[in-house]
Amino acid sequence: MDFKKIGRREFIGSSALSMFGYSIMLAVPPKASAKSKAAVSEKSKKIEAILEGKKYESSSEPNMVKKELECDILVCGAGMAGISAAISAARNGAKVILINDRSRMGGNSSSEIKMHPLGLDERRYGFRESGIIEELLLENAANNPQKSWDAWDLMLYDKCISEPNITLILDTAVYMVEKSGSNIECAYARSDKTLTIYKIKSKVYIDCTGDSRLAMEAGAELMWGRDGADKYGENEVMQNYPIGGLLCSSIMYTTKDMGRPTHFKAPSWALKVTPDMLKYRNPRSTGLAYGYWFISHGGMSDTIRDNEVIRFELLSIVMGLWDYIKNSGEFPEAANLALDSIGMIPGKRDSYRIMGRSLFSQHDIRGKWREHADQIGTVGWHLEDQPSSGFYATNDTPAMPVKIETKPFNIPLSILISKDIDNMMMAGRNMSCTHLAFSCTRVMKTASVAGQAAGTAAAIAVKHEILPKTIIGNSSILRELQQTLLRDGQIIIGLKNEDPLDIARGAKVQASSSALGTSPKNILSGATFDWKDKTENRWIAPISEKPWIKLEWDSPKLISQIIINFDCGCRHLTMTLEQSRAKLITHAPQPETLADFKIIGILPDGSEKILAEEKGNYQKRKIYSIPPRTLKALRLDCIKTQGDKFARIFEIRCYA
Repeated sequence: MDFKKIGRREFIGSSALSMFGYSIMLAVPPKASAKSKAAVSEKSKKIEAILEGKKYESSSEPNMVKKELECDILVCGAGMAGISAAISAARNGAKVILINDRSRMGGNSSSEIKMHPLGLDERRYGFRESGIIEELLLENAANNPQKSWDAWDLMLYDKCISEPNITLILDTAVYMVEKSGSNIECAYARSDKTLTIYKIKSKVYIDCTGDSRLAMEAGAELMWGRDGADKYGENEVMQNYPIGGLLCSSIMYTTKDMGRPTHFKAPSWALKVTPDMLKYRNPRSTGLAYGYWFISHGGMSDTIRDNEVIRFELLSIVMGLWDYIKNSGEFPEAANLALDSIGMIPGKRDSYRIMGRSLFSQHDIRGKWREHADQIGTVGWHLEDQPSSGFYATNDTPAMPVKIETKPFNIPLSILISKDIDNMMMAGRNMSCTHLAFSCTRVMKTASVAGQAAGTAAAIAVKHEILPKTIIGNSSILRELQQTLLRDGQIIIGLKNEDPLDIARGAKVQASSSALGTSPKNILSGATFDWKDKTENRWIAPISEKPWIKLEWDSPKLISQIIINFDCGCRHLTMTLEQSRAKLITHAPQPETLADFKIIGILPDGSEKILAEEKGNYQKRKIYSIPPRTLKALRLDCIKTQGDKFARIFEIRCYA
């Protein structure tokens, strides 16, 4: 062939190997650099400098750039557990690398899957999971009234990228480790989108991948599937569910009202849904805008290795169900509805779990949790096993016929530390639980609570230059961990603020007035929540009176940091488009929150100084760092709430 006499198009089309023939004529461009661009932020320059790392040599994969990075803590997986682990570790002084195998953060809560984070029943018990998960959900409620899942994704990204101690690497998956004895020496992660392999050396590794990929590569003991009643003596096991079976995966979809009748034609491969299939699966139960967790499949398969088949089967069910809703005549209210989004990534409930220093079981959930000295967070989703045959189950309801109530309980640190790998922790649905306990701990608010505890524990281990497992048996460091978690907003039933560094604990408290049976001294009770219909741990006063509350010391104190925990109500709070849940949520700043206020310092000579002034607050927990000042007293002047008639304060802390 005379290449000089034919054009580009003829050349490309002239051979089955034409793309190869064309590509050999192109030169691979040199690596572009953000620094060469005309306009680039300082933050981008810092990110590029960190990710540049130092090169290491390897003869394998010649087209991949190899970079070596170092950190204090490597968090693998940026679902709700990984995000919370990374943020908590970073805020407690550790240098963190957070990697995620997708570009969207939030795991099952991301816009790619759209599952709402769930947890304990706040309407029944009067409080919800606190700490980082509440911070994220309050942020979303205040700034995402449009209920956009893309805005949720971006908020999670912002929270992590804005932490100076977090290096965030997306579209990157861990795939190999090097070990020395029972310790991980380094982990390898690859990004095929950037043609980069990272060799990451860390002091502590946290597996938040859900599928336990880091633990698998490290050779940790893993658990899989339903245990059955005999193995751990769990008498609440559903006997008709097969041992070894898993909870299924689901694909969610959303709809849009077009204001006029719309047409839908199902593809040829869609499942032919019949009324019998919907016997226990009522699409009207939660509304037609967002559906449905009962579109589930894969519990009799390998939810990791069979994911491609599971995806197809779920999409087939989605198409078939929507065809039935639109065209059966049974749902006339769907006439104007059209599919708006369809998940392409199955939301996975179940795969591998990692054996930890202890194994959490039904017996712990039913009360033995109180025997664990290393309690690190309060959770409480109900026990909820589900049939492994999913949507195709014929004799079972899609979940337990009667949900088994689970009162709030504390989880221990020991289920977040690998039994076999000394410098590896885990958080999320891969925690060390029996399968029945896992059915209770697998949800995302629980994952976040566990993630915050794991990240904080890892940061404390790095600070003390010890292994995470050492914390469990060291009463002094364990106490430090628990008190740090309480300081950072975590709720741990039965534990209260006993932080010796909190200067507020030694103050006398006065207030302009009090209401609803509360007392000013409640803000020093040591707890930042109340059980339903109780007000033992907060001060309340009519906002119309512009009330104030004051801490006063016998002798002046040097103060440079003030932490305030407000009352943000206890209504349902999550990111969702499910109508039955969305109507329970205030998609705005929570009315009970104190929005406008001033923090006044009273100097030893009696003069006053404004230390901080806030307008429009919507968060439960606020931290104010001020130039160190010697104060005789500290006063909080309440000006305006987000709509409630009362100012409400749970706690004020002060640190030198």
